[in-house]
Amino acid sequence: MRAVREVIGTAVPLDRADVDTDQIIPAEWLKRVERTGFGAGLFSAWRKDPDFVLNDPRYAGASILVAGANFGCGSSREHAPWALEDYGFQAVIAPSFADIFRGNAAKIGLLTVELPADEVQALLVGVGQDPKLEITIDVEHRTVVAPELAIEGTFPLDDFAQHRLLNGLDDIGLTEQHDDAITAFESGRPDWHPSLPG
Repeated sequence: MRAVREVIGTAVPLDRADVDTDQIIPAEWLKRVERTGFGAGLFSAWRKDPDFVLNDPRYAGASILVAGANFGCGSSREHAPWALEDYGFQAVIAPSFADIFRGNAAKIGLLTVELPADEVQALLVGVGQDPKLEITIDVEHRTVVAPELAIEGTFPLDDFAQHRLLNGLDDIGLTEQHDDAITAFESGRPDWHPSLPG
């Protein structure tokens, strides 16, 4: 996982609340066995509507998604953050997130930024009027800045999630930090215990 210290970019306004994981990545996309390629299925049912915001070329290349409350609710499928990341989003800003979605997102370095509803609404309106409006998210200082909208807020991020993001540590990376202790434990095990090959 790459380290995430700062996300600076433009945003897509998705002015919908209760966006669930089945809407983010429909079930027919879950047959894939690898973790890549899900971006093509992101919001695929909604993208059939030519007026859906992701079909608007003005938002091409945006790295931030701004959405309504309770984003990522529904099933626990980890494919939802995979699809957002594969599409090119590095962060999602919303008034609230489903807990399991937030946890799955943190494990791959996708930022979930919770801001007060009025600030999110101001971002939705501002980005809707100006697709080139720039937003800066600072992980170390837990801040979000959109100067053109006079938004300079902070967002909650627990210390452990922040540590993972700043150091680029997914679950495997966290385990590898204890490689010496694991090796020492394995070398001291009795011969009659099962051992790992290699």
